[in-house]
Amino acid sequence: MNIEEVRSYCLNKPGTTESFPFDEDTLVFKVMGKMFALIPLEKSPGISLKCDPEYAIELRAHHPGLIEGAYHMNKKHWNMVSLEGNLTNDLIRSLIDHSYELVVSKLKKADREKLKDMS
Repeated sequence: MNIEEVRSYCLNKPGTTESFPFDEDTLVFKVMGKMFALIPLEKSPGISLKCDPEYAIELRAHHPGLIEGAYHMNKKHWNMVSLEGNLTNDLIRSLIDHSYELVVSKLKKADREKLKDMS
């Protein structure tokens, strides 16, 4: 997937916004104000995604060099997923979905209800 495909996929998720809260080079996607994906536009193509800690370890073991701990993030909970290389688009989409769903699961009940209304 290229960055535009990833951007479009993220923005199609209910309650998602995009912004540059840190600098002009890091595109951040949030659901109901909580980050679930970051794309450093000036570095090699990749996306930082939230991940269940045990699943993160498994992914890194199965895809060395393509999925690793995310730079400047808590590496226990965030992976950097390469958009170059041989990861399938289906895997990248499923990792975006996983990140989004993890964040949604931690939202306040009222925010989850608002999100249901947006679907």
